[in-house]
Amino acid sequence: MESAPQLRYKRVLLKLSGEALMGDRGHGISPTVLDGLSDELTRVHELGLELALVVGGGNIFRGTTSKGVERVTADHMGMLATLINCLALQDALERRGLVTRVLSALEIRQVAEPFVLRRAVRHLEKRRIVIFGAGTGNPYFTTDSAAALRAMEIKAEVLLKATKVDGVYTADPVADPTARKIERIRYIEALERGLKIMDATAISLCMDHALPIIVFNVHDPANISRIVMGENVGSVVTG
Repeated sequence: MESAPQLRYKRVLLKLSGEALMGDRGHGISPTVLDGLSDELTRVHELGLELALVVGGGNIFRGTTSKGVERVTADHMGMLATLINCLALQDALERRGLVTRVLSALEIRQVAEPFVLRRAVRHLEKRRIVIFGAGTGNPYFTTDSAAALRAMEIKAEVLLKATKVDGVYTADPVADPTARKIERIRYIEALERGLKIMDATAISLCMDHALPIIVFNVHDPANISRIVMGENVGSVVTG
């Protein structure tokens, strides 16, 4: 009888940008991407992983760069956009038989539970997938910062940062063909070099609490399984 596969991590937080859900579209949610991602999340959850997600909203509304809208208002509009993505993910996962909970930093009880840390942890312990929406609930903070904050609050062992490229590079690999991939980098070096991994607040939070970040390509959903099983995928940001 084959033994069950051994997970490297017990509890992780996955940060998904809104753009990751677009696929080849210019905006909105790609059903193909959503289905592929949901299939992979189902697989890793069945392995015994405790899984939490933070989802961005840039595929619907990018609050901090919207011209003509006051910053605080725009940021709140962006938070509401994240909830649209959270509900889409929840629906896709529950169609696969998983039990999920959307917890929102903004109170919208008709569609999501309000964020309460003890409740979030209890959901994870009961094998429910927790999807955090509305960022931190505060303007001027990105969903990257929300991901770092929630990961530390739930005591995740690692923060998985899903991107369109396969790791951290010395420059934008799409714009600069000479850009080199960096397999492993320290938090402080990432901050000093201004590498576009996460925003500075998120990286600083992770650095202060020694929370490792793994940056990987979300276009191959199987990367999530490889990471939680201990394979070297993407780039690691650590102390």
